[in-house]
Amino acid sequence: MIDILNECNYCLNCKLKPCSNKGCPLNNDIPTFIKYVKDENYEQAYKILSNTTVLSGVCGKICPHTKQCQGSCVRGIKGKPVQIGELEALVFEKTVKDEKALYNCYKDEIKETNKKVAIIGGGPAGLTCAAFLARNGVKVTIYEKYNYLGGLLIHGIPEFRLPKDIVELTVSNILKLGIKVEYNKELGKNIFLNVLENNYDAIFLSYGANNSSKMKIPGEELDGVYGGNELLEYKLHPDYKGKKVVVIGGGNVAMDVSRTIKRLGAKEVTIVYRRDRKQMPAEEKEIEDAISEGINFLLKSNVVKINGLKKVESIEIIKTELIKKEGESREVPVNIENSNNVLDTDFVVMAVGSEVSKITYDLGLDLNEWGNVIINDKCQTSNPKIFAGGDLAGIKATVAFASKSGKEAANNIIQFLCS
Repeated sequence: MIDILNECNYCLNCKLKPCSNKGCPLNNDIPTFIKYVKDENYEQAYKILSNTTVLSGVCGKICPHTKQCQGSCVRGIKGKPVQIGELEALVFEKTVKDEKALYNCYKDEIKETNKKVAIIGGGPAGLTCAAFLARNGVKVTIYEKYNYLGGLLIHGIPEFRLPKDIVELTVSNILKLGIKVEYNKELGKNIFLNVLENNYDAIFLSYGANNSSKMKIPGEELDGVYGGNELLEYKLHPDYKGKKVVVIGGGNVAMDVSRTIKRLGAKEVTIVYRRDRKQMPAEEKEIEDAISEGINFLLKSNVVKINGLKKVESIEIIKTELIKKEGESREVPVNIENSNNVLDTDFVVMAVGSEVSKITYDLGLDLNEWGNVIINDKCQTSNPKIFAGGDLAGIKATVAFASKSGKEAANNIIQFLCS
């Protein structure tokens, strides 16, 4: 637990605010909210944060702070940065958790309009877009395929990393803006884009891209090969007790699913990643936590084959070296010939990226080579009435960047509705 007063005094209140303007995707006014924390005026601190984000409680817990706000903190140049994430989480705990509905302060500012917007997907991008639209008087309806909101905040991030009561309180606070929700509504099954087009002035697609990518290597079809996203979302785990598990990938999904599997009784969990540790996209804290919990790391190693007759028995790995290639922004992993070896395992989990759901290909919208919906600088798809954001549009896969895309979409939708 941090010393709150010392941490607030440690902040230099920089005029250029690199933590906000460079580090934070949402451009939260970090020095100002910290100033109010120092004065123990938590309600005002929360309101400052709420000017730019509706997910402060969530981001305070799970944002990659060392790569974002804290990574740009001037204090971090010669020492330890201000612990911005912990202060942000503290503000949430001191306000919303005390059942002070601070969004009520926006009610007086809202000027009702007759404009209606449908949002498909209630994850970080959808919730953020809905909130900023509602605060500008737009009538918003969220269509969500589950019987709850939050998306990956609920079914993609384990409880041990993000307590679900924080998500539930966040969602409850957002819905106080008068947002309607239609639960158990899935695009292409019981709601259809052409029908929504006829009933709404604009549509925002934000249902994510949560299908695990495949490596296209031999053996992926064997029993015992799973997708990391699906394991986290549906929680249909096999019996890991006494078993060995290999997780392929170096992002937060790989960390989350590895730590979850270890908790479910696996004898040994090994993360295999083709680059080195410093290039892992996962947050450093998540890597350290995984190591402390007994997760093994096999770095600069590439899986080239999964072995077995019907079920996984082992994997074939080849060592890699990182080489700087012309035109590449960072070193590229290249397989080292004749460095192959075999690692016995009972299960293999793919956590090497995500793909959009099949319904995306049937929407009649322009897609890129990876299947993501193509949007312009106004967040519009090839149909100008339909906007998109978050993972679906290939936005950088962190909660803060998804939320940023939702806020940008809301601003652009408002301009579209007023044109």
